[in-house]
Formats: sequence, C-alpha cells, structure tokens
Amino acid sequence: MAKGRTSVFYCQNCGYESSKWMGQCPGCREWNTFVEEEFRDREEARRGGSSRRARVCRLSEIEVKDEDRLGTGFGELDRVLGGGIVPGSMVLVGGDPGIGKSTLLLQMCRSLTETGKKILYISGEESLKQIRLRADRIGSFGDSLSLLCETDLDVIEGAIQAEKPEIVVIDSIQTMYRESVSSAPGSVSQVRESTGILLRIAKGMGIAVFIVGHVTKEGVVAGPRVLEHMVDTVLYFEGDRHASYRVLRAVKNRFGSTNEIGVFEMKDKGLCEVMNPSEYMLSGKPKGASGSAVACALEGTRPLLLEIQALVCQTFFNIPRRTAAGTDFNRVNLLMAVLEKRVGLSLSSCDAYVNVAGGMKMNEPAVDLAIALAIISSFRDIPLDEHTVVFGEIGLSGEVRAVSMAQARVQEAKKLGFSRCILPQVCLSQVKGVKGIELCGVKSVQEAMGLL
Repeated sequence: MAKGRTSVFYCQNCGYESSKWMGQCPGCREWNTFVEEEFRDREEARRGGSSRRARVCRLSEIEVKDEDRLGTGFGELDRVLGGGIVPGSMVLVGGDPGIGKSTLLLQMCRSLTETGKKILYISGEESLKQIRLRADRIGSFGDSLSLLCETDLDVIEGAIQAEKPEIVVIDSIQTMYRESVSSAPGSVSQVRESTGILLRIAKGMGIAVFIVGHVTKEGVVAGPRVLEHMVDTVLYFEGDRHASYRVLRAVKNRFGSTNEIGVFEMKDKGLCEVMNPSEYMLSGKPKGASGSAVACALEGTRPLLLEIQALVCQTFFNIPRRTAAGTDFNRVNLLMAVLEKRVGLSLSSCDAYVNVAGGMKMNEPAVDLAIALAIISSFRDIPLDEHTVVFGEIGLSGEVRAVSMAQARVQEAKKLGFSRCILPQVCLSQVKGVKGIELCGVKSVQEAMGLL
C-alpha cells in the first residue's frame, strides 16, 4: 500500500515535531501549541527531490573578500545592522502592530532609490494605492523602486528572477503561502516553507531580503522559533506606539554586534533619527525635585544618560507595595534590602516606586548606584545636584563595584554639560585625560550617600 501523505503535529512556538497531539510541548514546555499539518513522506520526497551532486571544497580553497556593505541612509539602522546591508543576507524585522516596521523599511527603500539601487517591495497586506498614500507622506521616490502585491511564493519567486533586484522587502511573512503546502497561510508549515524559499533566493542570487514578522502578545515573532534560526539578522522594533520615540534592537546578527541599538522618533512624515539619545531622554527633567538621579548606562558601545525616578512614602498596610517600571523588579527589592541592612534606612514600612523616565528598559548593573541614590533622596526628601551623573554596581555588602567603559560614560556626561560624576573608586584609574568635570570616587553606598 502506498503511504502517500501523512499527518504530523508541530509546536507553533518552537517547531517541535510529534506523531500525535500533546497538551504540553516537551521542547519549550508551552501548553496547547500543537497543530496538525500534512507533509510528504520520505519516499515521496526522495522521488521528487533533486539528484544533483554537491561540490565539496577545502577550507584553504575558499577566498574571502571584504563584503561591500550598502548604506541604508539611516545611520542608526546601519549601526544596528553592523555597518550596512550585506548582499545575500536575510533580515527579520519584528515589532508590535503600528510600531513603524513598514514605515522604516519604506523609508530605507526611499534612501536606497536615491543611490540608484534596484528594489522590489512585495506586500501581502496592503494594496498598491495604500502603499502609494504612505509613500507620498514620506517623500519623493526614485524610479528604481518596484511594487508587487502578491502572496503566492511561486509567483513571487518568478518576479524576483525576472526583475533581479538588489534588495527585496517582504511584508509580511505570515501572509505568504505556497500551493504545494496544504496548510493555511501563517501556519508552521507555510512560514517554514516560505522562509526556506526566500533564503534560497537570497543566498543563490546574492539579494538582500528584508522580512516583516508579526509578534505575539508575549513580544516574540509569531510562528515557529525556527524562523529566527534560519535568518541572518533579527531586529526588534520596541517602544510604546503612543509615544514618539522608537528603539531598534538587534537580538541576532551574524554580521555585527547584537548590543547596538538605534533610536528613532515618529513624526508626521515618518521616522527620524535621534542623533543624541541622551539629550532626548533627559528633556523635561524636573529641577529641584527629590528622588531624581541621572544614570549613565551602556547599550553596546553607546553610552546613554537616563533619569532614574524614585518615590518613597509611608504605607498604612502591613505589606508595603513595590513597583518598578523600566528596570528589574527583583533588582530594586535587592537594592532596598542592601540600603536597609548596610545604610540603616527603615524602608520596610514604606511604599517604593522606581521608574526609568522616557519609557526605556534598562537592566544594566551600572544603574544600581543611581537607583539607590534616588531612593535615598526620596526617603530623606533631599534633592540631588542637577549637574551630577551617577553610575556603579552595588554588591550585597554595600560596596560599589567597577563597571566597563567608564571613560566613555564620563565623556558623554561632560558633553551634555554635567560638572560632577559619582563613580566607583576602582574606575578612577580608567578615566584619564577628561578635564572639565569633577570625579568623585566612592567605595560604598555610605560614601555615596554622604555626597548628598
């Protein structure tokens, strides 16, 4: 009896394969994520597969040349990509609905058309008129941009081979399908098959492919986790869509660092680069208010100045309330325990609220000292000096430990007009040649509190 087609169950979260349905996935431990898909058996796949032989090369026979990266026209986007677009690479851009993914890629296409690059923009969600209306809001485009509204991968593959563009944009991968796969668009099989076809096109023809991916309510790209494993670069567009700023962060990059971020601001004509994020984040900082401290954090190689706000007040309940926005909640509880044990502050009967102003999310240990001083300032109702910046990691013994790239942090503070910097004592030897700013080295939280 011919086997023909059989059914298999896939996990929508991680792509785990099983012959039967299970309530909990053994791979990612998530519940109710298995869906049934049809696939060809091995005999059928072997009969329909290719018979060409692979060419094996020795490592010494491979010639390596420096790839000519293509500049996108956005310095922030080039920074996150590692210096520009690598030909033949595949980039996945994810983010919440309405965050600006399509707008960013359309603006990138506009900048590349000014240099004469041939681009093919393929949309499965919008019509040609809708794209034109959004393009008119952004600005004027060159003649090297071509548009295609299609969701069939076979038609798209033929259009790419006929046009031979240098860059292809797919918006979005969840709308693409192939007729040979019986499941619906957006399913595990369709997303995996569509990504495999586009990956083969990108590597075979040397075309840079940008893919837009929807995210789930947990904030990860919808579809199987194998989607992120197949592409070269994964970018996440973060930020509150009701706020004006956006943060582009790389979580995977085979051609650059994953620690870099790009900061954009949403305006009526599209996204604009924020050349000085520190100044932008500190705008609107209150003067003479207690519970406010300026911290210097590091994102990749870029130092950022952020305002840490704390509000400490007496509570009338047996269990005090603690809230942290923009930083780790458990880290705030740990720092408050250190202040109560090592400094002697009676915080067990107080509510505490800690916030990173501007909506940024920062978990670097270098902001520990700023959080601690902001809590002390609010508890004692003593405002910190407006021209003082603080950074340092706090240990459980109350000591202030060293942080990396101290000189870059001090230079960023000096550039924005700060006159004093409170930093770990062991970092003073790393800061050399920076004049015009007073450096106050501290060994413990007690010494830092004495500077208030």
